[in-house]
Amino acid sequence: MSKVHRVGLYPGTFDPITNGHLDIIQRAAKLVDKLVIGIAINKDKGPLFSLDERVAMVKDITAPLQQRIAVEVRPFDTLLMKFAEDVKAGVIIRGLRAVSDFEYEFQMVGMNQKLNSEIETVFLMADPTCQAIASRLVKEIARLGGDVSQFVPETVRDRLAAKFGA
Repeated sequence: MSKVHRVGLYPGTFDPITNGHLDIIQRAAKLVDKLVIGIAINKDKGPLFSLDERVAMVKDITAPLQQRIAVEVRPFDTLLMKFAEDVKAGVIIRGLRAVSDFEYEFQMVGMNQKLNSEIETVFLMADPTCQAIASRLVKEIARLGGDVSQFVPETVRDRLAAKFGA
């Protein structure tokens, strides 16, 4: 494999990974030579899926990308900029669904720039078909017995069904 030049980091909780996440991952893969998908441990969010389950789901879903680009899935529980430095990322990839996402992300970029001005943040707008998808809502629909197949990959749908006994 050739030398890796541009490393991108796409961080998130991925509880669970959705078609919206996958859209951003596939598009980010066009911009970098290596994509690190950082799975935030973040116990404060009270994830439905364990860290191991989330890592396994993301690895499974992103395996086909390995044909085109180096993809690494790694958990982290440090400051995002510290993790970005550790994986030698030159760019952090963030997905935006709506204007409300931008306000939070705008503040985060300002703080991150102060911590390390060498690492850029790139925003990718969610595909219009994915703009309404949120992991929180997907879990709620699944918990109440709804069909989430249009929001998540099949393997994730099956894992949600198993969690909720459907």
